Amino acid sequence: MEVALRNQREGCCKSGPGYATPLLAMSGPREKLIYVAAIYTGTGQEKPDYLATVDVDPSSETYSSVIHRLPMPYLGDELHHSGWNSCSSCYGDPSCERRYLILPSLLSGRIYVIDTKTNPMEPSLHRVVEPAEVLEKTGLAYPHQPHCLASGDVLVSCLGDKDGNAEGSGFLLLDSEFNIKGRWDKEGNSPLFGYDFWYQPQHKTMISSSWGAPAAFTKGFDPKDVSDGLYGKHLHVYSWPEGELKQILDLGDTGLLPLEVRFLHDPAKATGFSGCALSSTIVRFFKNEDETWSHEVAISVEPLKVENWILPEMPGLLTDFLISLDDRFLYFSNWLHGDIRQYNIEDPENPVLTGQLHVGGLIQKGSHVLALGEEDKTFQFDVPKIMGRRLRGGPQMFQLSLDGKRLYVTNSLFSVWDKQFYPELVEKGSHMLQIDVDTDKGGISINPNFFVDFGSEPDGPALAHEMRYPGGDCTSDIWV
Repeated sequence: MEVALRNQREGCCKSGPGYATPLLAMSGPREKLIYVAAIYTGTGQEKPDYLATVDVDPSSETYSSVIHRLPMPYLGDELHHSGWNSCSSCYGDPSCERRYLILPSLLSGRIYVIDTKTNPMEPSLHRVVEPAEVLEKTGLAYPHQPHCLASGDVLVSCLGDKDGNAEGSGFLLLDSEFNIKGRWDKEGNSPLFGYDFWYQPQHKTMISSSWGAPAAFTKGFDPKDVSDGLYGKHLHVYSWPEGELKQILDLGDTGLLPLEVRFLHDPAKATGFSGCALSSTIVRFFKNEDETWSHEVAISVEPLKVENWILPEMPGLLTDFLISLDDRFLYFSNWLHGDIRQYNIEDPENPVLTGQLHVGGLIQKGSHVLALGEEDKTFQFDVPKIMGRRLRGGPQMFQLSLDGKRLYVTNSLFSVWDKQFYPELVEKGSHMLQIDVDTDKGGISINPNFFVDFGSEPDGPALAHEMRYPGGDCTSDIWV
């Protein structure tokens, strides 16, 4: 397995890290390992969060299991998203290598740097960027999403100031040794809210999204906070690489809580999408002839009328999405409804539904929540058991294999929100699934032989969030 892991980490390239093009990446080696952020923060267990290494090699004796756990040195971090020190954006630079996984802590503000090269099966802690230093030099807190840059630097979105105010959000720039260089966004050019971002250098643009004020979302979800303006509905258009805020796209009520943002992988394309959680929409953004940017709703998930829930209608709560490396398929999760959807986006203006699968949710059979259909007839969704286990929570984070044929799914959103909407998830832990993908005609089905149960971890049930391959993937790598 050692040679295979080295190939997975290094890809097929003799230049810098990653691949020359997204299409070449699709021919890369099959994934053998996947790193998963595992969380104890907010669960009531006084244990540190950890990075789990999961074996996803079907020929391995330890397939579909956690084979290593790297605990963080502190309590209370809330590991969330991650990214690489170097990726395909550095492909032309042979001095760069993909070695370190950057792992910010959303609550504590620590940014962990994990060495995955020395032993990919057993990653080790390389360095900690301390929150006090970040605050002192930049005023930023609540670090969230890292992306590697072609320069070798690392850019990290931050969601607020030390008091959890969204007005303090912005972008932290680290050098290749993870020293703090300062803020990337120019003075006076902070976003209204922070969350995710993606850059498209050929169009000299970076676009970032909006979750909400940490002071609000860290306490759980309160609809009143939305009406009080504590959650976002905007996309921010920045000049790249200068960091000047050029335009703010107001998505309105059809774009509440835009979370993930992805350009198409083809770096020549001037269009992309954002998943808006509360509105349960996929919004497409695109460049106009005059170099300004516009948006439109590309996909909309209708709320369901329900009984025995906190509200008379339940949104899908579209919390994650990704795009296959050939820009053919888009996948998203409805965390509350419990379904995964696949759309063909070869015509980005007219997505076509090609696959749908229920793998959890609040309306699965056996739940106390009922959906109301025509003439108010009640119904619930069939959700399969995997290896005899009932599926808990709803589908949340995704990772797609390079060839686009396997979609990995975890089910934790954020510990305090998990506790609010899926208390059983906190009590019994997360799980990880694998979905098989028909890349020819479209369609998705569940792999009955893959189930990683984070409810049976040695230190007790854990929550599982974002996933990364050692060799990069369709949500970490950006092409220039």
